[in-house]
Amino acid sequence: MSVSYLLIALIAMFGHSEDFLGTTLFSRPLVLGPLVGLVLGDVTQGVIIGATLELIFMGNIKVGAAIPPDVITGGVLGTAFAIISGKGPAIALAIAVPVSILAEMAISGLFVLRAMLNKKFNQYAEDGDFKGIQRLHIVSGLLRPVLMGIIIMLALQLGAGTMKSFLDMIPAWVQTGLQVAGNMLPALGFALLMNLMFNKNMAPYFFLGFMLAAYLKLPVIAIGGLGVIIALLVTQVAPKPVTDDEDFGADDEPAEPVKVNSELSKRDIRLLFFRSLALEANFNFETWQNTGFAFSIIPVLKKLYHTKEKMAAALKRHLQFFNTSPYGSTLVMGITAAMEEQNSNDEDFDEESINSVKLGLMGPLAGVFDSLFWGTFKVIAAGVGTSLAIKGNILGPLLFLLIFNVPHLLLRYKLTFVGYNAGTRFLQNLAKNNVMDRLTKGASILGLMVVGAMPATLMSITTPLQIGTEKSAVSVQSVLDQVVPAMIPLGLTFLVYYFVKKNIKTTYLLLGLLLLGFAGSIIHLFA
Repeated sequence: MSVSYLLIALIAMFGHSEDFLGTTLFSRPLVLGPLVGLVLGDVTQGVIIGATLELIFMGNIKVGAAIPPDVITGGVLGTAFAIISGKGPAIALAIAVPVSILAEMAISGLFVLRAMLNKKFNQYAEDGDFKGIQRLHIVSGLLRPVLMGIIIMLALQLGAGTMKSFLDMIPAWVQTGLQVAGNMLPALGFALLMNLMFNKNMAPYFFLGFMLAAYLKLPVIAIGGLGVIIALLVTQVAPKPVTDDEDFGADDEPAEPVKVNSELSKRDIRLLFFRSLALEANFNFETWQNTGFAFSIIPVLKKLYHTKEKMAAALKRHLQFFNTSPYGSTLVMGITAAMEEQNSNDEDFDEESINSVKLGLMGPLAGVFDSLFWGTFKVIAAGVGTSLAIKGNILGPLLFLLIFNVPHLLLRYKLTFVGYNAGTRFLQNLAKNNVMDRLTKGASILGLMVVGAMPATLMSITTPLQIGTEKSAVSVQSVLDQVVPAMIPLGLTFLVYYFVKKNIKTTYLLLGLLLLGFAGSIIHLFA
């Protein structure tokens, strides 16, 4: 069994290494659950437990300085103990929630510790020592997976036997209460997603998605397809009438003149993309993604600057504060590479403009790309993936990864070259044609339709209450279904959304739902 424990610890370390993999969602319970199941000889159970935990933690995403409960450590340990004990998803939930909250504290402490390394990074920059910056960025990034891997290994070695004995003592009514509580917890994930997108203008699309799922019983993937069509229709722009006076060749000009004496090759720009995948490996609470940006652009700087003084100045430039969506980061990097190249060829170039452009772009791009990927692609991927995986279908995790990462990696790669070749003129053209606004609106429509479908398709909350005498009793649930099918999941989602808008901490909401579900099961209010 010790070999299995080692493999499970390695799976957790793989999940915690996602900051080296470009935030590609390999860390999600939907992906790690089946891997734990494979190690323990029950892939199907791993898939089901992974899907259950994914629904609960669906809205747990790291945006800015908000550090959510650590679903990697909690999910891996919860899945492992549940399969070892044979108790299923309800027990996985009971273990995953408290472990995730405790692990979150350890990770937050690590982020604070990383900020203390900034002085060392700055020393390396002063010396023009790019190798030292690269080395420290990687070592600091490895601290998290190594630390959490050790914790999980110790927990399994010391606690597996004790935990199994303890779980075997849990009575059936407690397990039933945990199952009902687990069915309620997805409301938190849905509410957190709504908090990204929901407003009075977009609300009709949420309810459209809900009605398509609740009344017409359409699957999530079909609703997602309809959402794409509606988003395209709503955001399309009518073609402008052509006049004889128009210059037909004006729009065909390149965004920037072709670069002369270009020192950077396609290989250099391609390397910029690959290194951008480690943007958040040393994320910290003081300078955020700064060392990741410097790490990404170092090959460009090596190609352009050949003296210690110029390298030191460039490294110090890129160790200043930086934070944006990792999914749109390569656009900034490409533009920065073009500006650094121009700076190396032009003695009169204003070096301060490089950071001015970076600071000006990172905010708007964060809003657009976080909305597009967290609010749209991840929602669709999770909706399709969990709807299959909750039935034990291994295609669920595979489709989840493909739906999210095919557009993610293709766009991220393309934006590196767009940024380098087109520069800021590309963004000006987008703004002139309102492309970013249309993209954001279309993404919100699609994302909200899928989120709206989720309470009706992925939450199983009913009430066993009866009205009337025993012989003529009427089921309350049947009455609710005639009015609005899935009324309880919908109402619960909006209740949690209300508290989210009131800035109640996620941890409190998580524990509150657990208590509501458990108590509701005991008094036979919910089932």
